[in-house]
Amino acid sequence: MFHGFSTGESVPRLIGTAMMKLLSIFVAALFLIPLYASAKDKAEVFSGKSVASQLQALAQTAKASASGGATLGDYGSHAIKLSVRITSGGAEVHAHYDDVFVVTEGTATLVTGGTVLDAKTGEDGETKGSGIQNGTSHTIVKGDIVHVPAGTPHRLIIAPGVVFGAVVVKVKEP
Repeated sequence: MFHGFSTGESVPRLIGTAMMKLLSIFVAALFLIPLYASAKDKAEVFSGKSVASQLQALAQTAKASASGGATLGDYGSHAIKLSVRITSGGAEVHAHYDDVFVVTEGTATLVTGGTVLDAKTGEDGETKGSGIQNGTSHTIVKGDIVHVPAGTPHRLIIAPGVVFGAVVVKVKEP
């Protein structure tokens, strides 16, 4: 009788064992794939009341530390975040993410394009700097919707005494 390579088991027994393992994996996949698909297709609703409450709490945090943020959901290809600032931010360039945001409170000057001053790029590909030279200024107010593509220098300038809030969607570029 022909035997397995080093186990001493017969070929039919080895095939039978392999088939059982394969069948077990297949059965597990039959149960897990629908679970994965249902989790992936699950819609989430963030109520206006809940978002407003979180933004209000973040405004209190911002008063103590200049800014506050929270992630509502992170889905791999994109994340939904809340952001509140009471001071201007530095310049930044996201290598792999578009920023899409809806201004929920306040007003700011968004500077886009140009050259990032004192630029330093981190391991994650994100570039930060002290400001932007030769950028284009846009006044943004409550209700405005903004899209900043990946690779675009941008900076928010916030006047003293202003609380600026936004719902931000970070969209990962392929």
